[in-house]
Amino acid sequence: MLNRLRGAVLHSPQDVLNEIRSLHPELSALRRRIHAHPELGFEEVKTAALVAEKLRAWGLEVTEGIGKTGVVGTLRGNRAGMRAIGLRADMDALPIHEETGLPHASEIAGIMHACGHDGHVAMLLGAARYLAEHPEFYGTVQFVFQPAEEGRGGARAMLEDGLFERFPCDAVYGLHNSPSLPVGRFATRRGAMMAACDRWSVIFHGPGGHGGSTPHLTADVSVALGYFLLGLQTIVSRNISSSDQAVVSVGYIDGGSAKAPNVMPAEVRVDGVARSYTIGVRDILEQRIRDLAARLAAAQDCTAEVSYRRGGEALVNHDKQVALAIASATALVGAGMVDGDLRPSTGGEDFARMLQRRPGAFMLIGAGAKSDNSRPGLHTPRYDFNDEIIPMGAAYWVELVRTELATP
Repeated sequence: MLNRLRGAVLHSPQDVLNEIRSLHPELSALRRRIHAHPELGFEEVKTAALVAEKLRAWGLEVTEGIGKTGVVGTLRGNRAGMRAIGLRADMDALPIHEETGLPHASEIAGIMHACGHDGHVAMLLGAARYLAEHPEFYGTVQFVFQPAEEGRGGARAMLEDGLFERFPCDAVYGLHNSPSLPVGRFATRRGAMMAACDRWSVIFHGPGGHGGSTPHLTADVSVALGYFLLGLQTIVSRNISSSDQAVVSVGYIDGGSAKAPNVMPAEVRVDGVARSYTIGVRDILEQRIRDLAARLAAAQDCTAEVSYRRGGEALVNHDKQVALAIASATALVGAGMVDGDLRPSTGGEDFARMLQRRPGAFMLIGAGAKSDNSRPGLHTPRYDFNDEIIPMGAAYWVELVRTELATP
């Protein structure tokens, strides 16, 4: 059944999807063009210029240079309304050497779109074009194209550049592809959906010495390191409540020289990551890492130099916006293809910082291959965004706008 907005006929979600499908060849070519010319965070000069060019061609107001290389396109509906929402896509690539062998593979050595940000841009541009041609909604849509999602702080840069002051939003939404979900499936959850991502390092210092003739005359930093590695495994099991979740992992160890195994090193280093969903758990992880390092070093007459760097924040969705996002996806693909209780992930997402400033919701869209619902995973050399889902992602954005801005 067709909806009506003060006499203006609104097409059904399937009508929207079918019309956007007619743009699929153009949007897919655009996505592959971005894929072939990837740019790292805060270096998305060509990508941002292409985004701005397309938005201007469709009649949107465009502002460039937000958070260095970010772009915002503003579109006002043809029905007066006070509300405004933001739709966000990320633009940056990763420092990974591509191994897909595809015709549109990266032309930049050591850099590739291994997370699908090229596809995210294409989906949001598709929505912008459709809505520019069918602006039957109340209020304003801000199309936010963010730089530097992959660990370089692009969301913070945009926020510090006055994103929501210059481009007011009552709510903000994000969308990310998921190769592990079947094509046509959407998934989200209320509350914490992705984790805070921290990095830590510990350097154990000692006098060093001769491991063959006089080990008894010096302190052994490798022993302190060994006890520390074992102690780390007790943090989650013994210091974090069983009702909470956390991860502490070691990813790098360095000390001594393989060419001189008879020399006891004067220092050894270990680096790792910590993931959590709440401030309280995050504080415990940091304090226990610091305490274990200091006390186990002291037990071996060594010292410990600890660095704990808090990175991305936990992504926490807001209930009302999750409900609206679920309703929009359901209108498009049916309730059976929408999971509203997705299991939380310990992966990180820079969009979390925007959700700390404005209510909103983050949604996953399935990108699994039709044959076996599997594709190479994100952040791997053989990953490539599934162009099949571009129309569906764009149609979801359109339906979300029509749901959020259905009334004055």
